[in-house]
Amino acid sequence: MTDVQTPATHPAPGVLSRIFRTEQDGVPGDGHEQVVLCHDRSSGLKAIIAIHSTALGPALGGTRFFPYASEEAALEDALNLSRGMSYKNALAGLDLGGGKAVIIGDPNKDKNEAMLRAYGRFVESLRGRYITACDVGTYVQDMDVIARETEFVTGRSPEHGGAGDSSILTAFGVFQGMRATAQARWGQPTLRGKRVGVAGVGKVGHYLVGHLVADGATVVITDPFEAAVNRVRAAHPEVEVVADTTALLQTKLDVYAPCALGGALTDDVVAALGEFGTSVVCGAANNQLAHPGVEKDLADRGILYAPDYLVNSGGVIQVADEIDGFNFERAKNKATRIFDTTLEIFTRAASDGVPPAVAADRLAEKRMREISALRTVLLPGARRG
Repeated sequence: MTDVQTPATHPAPGVLSRIFRTEQDGVPGDGHEQVVLCHDRSSGLKAIIAIHSTALGPALGGTRFFPYASEEAALEDALNLSRGMSYKNALAGLDLGGGKAVIIGDPNKDKNEAMLRAYGRFVESLRGRYITACDVGTYVQDMDVIARETEFVTGRSPEHGGAGDSSILTAFGVFQGMRATAQARWGQPTLRGKRVGVAGVGKVGHYLVGHLVADGATVVITDPFEAAVNRVRAAHPEVEVVADTTALLQTKLDVYAPCALGGALTDDVVAALGEFGTSVVCGAANNQLAHPGVEKDLADRGILYAPDYLVNSGGVIQVADEIDGFNFERAKNKATRIFDTTLEIFTRAASDGVPPAVAADRLAEKRMREISALRTVLLPGARRG
């Protein structure tokens, strides 16, 4: 294991300077405190752990197991996801910083006990600077295996004292954010009578569909995996199914909920949403904005966007609660506050004349800056540094 100084893939000039861009006034920029390459030859493990910020505490974020096209793509994803975790944890009011890890490979073919345990040893070597959990391609059972090599893991199974599936409160939190968005857009905190399109009904999406159906929404879904669609149809036969995301975007929707991988809100997608009259975007996917400026395009088209890392923070609230001994009702009560925080963000955005994504960033950065400043207060028996 080595801190990234010269990544094995020799990235293009400027990548390293972007990784290690220094913070200003306690607020991390696009840069990261630490990036670690993990390679275990015997198990075949290739992983990257990115620690964006520990301004608020140890970096907490899940481990994504995904067949990246290249190591450069894996690094890019780790950097983006870990930065998002800093802002997500800050806005959720947690005393935790932001980090994320990616394991390069196909989880359906490459994942095995030896690989997960090797990864756990790399996490352990960071001595608590990074705490891992589930993400795309990893599950509570995987966290139980990783925990055989490190104590710095959460999102474990109830059989091992853990919180279990964090998708449950992730979906609940997204639903609270969507209710708040409905309040801001239509004056009532309900999706009753609204047409909601959900792109991706896997880990989180299928739970979200359940909340929406119970609230009286008309739900349209799409997912490339037939098994995921069939699971939803079995539980909620009234939902509509379309072939793919393109078809979903060409359906008249009140709300679009991207719940798969990041980068879902491209220029073309936003144009389609505007053309077909979609009023709200609120979903579970991380890093939905494909590039800077998309948030302004959404606002200019009159589409109210609920920042992804705000509304999808229910999962990290759940696994963070596990660190001190999990209590589901306590965690759920914390996730319920996503409703109020979402309304606060919309109010700040309107007051400052900026898109909600900018208002959310400002509030998260404010908390990181203020709490980071406490480092200047020397506690008895402590050393500065």
